[in-house]
Amino acid sequence: MRKVITTENAPKAIGPYSAAIETETFVFTSGQLGLDPNTGELVSGGIEAETHQAIKNLYEVLKASGSDINLVVKTTVFLKDINEFSLMNNIYGLYFKNEPPARSAFQVAALPKNASVEIEAVAIKISR
Repeated sequence: MRKVITTENAPKAIGPYSAAIETETFVFTSGQLGLDPNTGELVSGGIEAETHQAIKNLYEVLKASGSDINLVVKTTVFLKDINEFSLMNNIYGLYFKNEPPARSAFQVAALPKNASVEIEAVAIKISR
């Protein structure tokens, strides 16, 4: 089984990809930027505000798939500037407090829309 996941509560894809793909056991999200779902523009406030919004967008995509942020088993965090890791990490920790998922984080040369952070996730699918 392979099902494309979309939602009006997260930004639309800005290229030829899906917000997420649901399989029999997992949900694989595309990377989420700190985009406001209503405007499609980055939220203001730098990496901290963008991290909040990126995780909120992940939450909405996971919710649309029938999964949940608490069922995330792995995230990958892409940073424009690794020196902002601690700022991102402080916000990230607000959402993943108990039994946080496995995570990789690294600096990349650039992100779409000149974003500061992009986060993707793999979550366990809830049986429907």
